[in-house]
Amino acid sequence: MKSKIVLITGATQGIGKEIALALANNGHHVIIHGRNNTKLQTVAREIKNASGNNNVDIITADLFSLSEVKNMADEFKRRYDRLDVLINNAGAFLNKQREVTGDGLEKTMTLNLFAPFLLMKSLTDDLLKSSSARIINLSSAMHRRGGRPDLGDVQSEKKYSPARAYGLSKLYLIWITRYMAKQLADKGIKNITVNATHPGAVATNFGQDSDKGFITNMIFKIALFFMDKPSKGAAASIFLATSPEVENITGEFFDN
Repeated sequence: MKSKIVLITGATQGIGKEIALALANNGHHVIIHGRNNTKLQTVAREIKNASGNNNVDIITADLFSLSEVKNMADEFKRRYDRLDVLINNAGAFLNKQREVTGDGLEKTMTLNLFAPFLLMKSLTDDLLKSSSARIINLSSAMHRRGGRPDLGDVQSEKKYSPARAYGLSKLYLIWITRYMAKQLADKGIKNITVNATHPGAVATNFGQDSDKGFITNMIFKIALFFMDKPSKGAAASIFLATSPEVENITGEFFDN
């Protein structure tokens, strides 16, 4: 298989790290993203040592800041001549109290929706340079549990709960996936596919550090004992990134 240049957001732990390790093991050039440069360097060394692949780079950005998302895309453009696979893995289930970013945007929507959408749009030119580019957006089965969407209240200013914000952000990410797939098709662009996937319930640190309320916090902790390993959660993304079976499939939602 021809080596691909792959950018994975939120890849210092959990599913993102498992995806990065698997793709490095398969000889691909992997760029892992995170917020903490020191942690990124440590994880990059671990992946290099475990895979024997030295083509593991890092890129640092806080995805709660849209200006940093844009700077991240600009840095990628300076460093690489194309992008073959973009995996929007970073995401979060946040606190019981609504919070906003420095841009004044609700945090859940910023990290789970606005940041990946901006990254997709900002890196489209780099994806166009690939003979077969793929965008993979990690959504969630919880897209069904966000309640009825209110497009007049996308940032949950009127009605907020962490579960509602998370569920709707993942629903909107599926909509954005389908929108971008259609937009590319309408322009006659056939070398970029855009798909979403649900990694399943996986035992990671996801959502463990946020204060979601006593009962929800307990549910998250107890559920860890019944969840799959991160490697299983990574399987669908690895398949979508590499399998010839999905070469021309776009605008779809894949279960794990």
